[in-house]
Amino acid sequence: MKILYFAWMRQRIGLATEDIEKPAEVGSVDELIDWLIGRGDGYADAFVKREVIRAAVNQEYVPFDHAVADSDEIAFFPPVTGG
Repeated sequence: MKILYFAWMRQRIGLATEDIEKPAEVGSVDELIDWLIGRGDGYADAFVKREVIRAAVNQEYVPFDHAVADSDEIAFFPPVTGG
């Protein structure tokens, strides 16, 4: 799966994108976040306020209980402000 990180999430993780093989225990966006947090402090910092993060699977916004597959592109966005 391809994972994309935007704005301050990218800064905290240190990557804009990464390709990973979907872990067997990951079946949803929420489980993917849990797995990512376990990868290190940068990930934990990026997802510390999970409730404000938006997720998109294959360029469509989805809830965190949305299923994910190894061929998916998953993007994570922090809150967006405008002006």
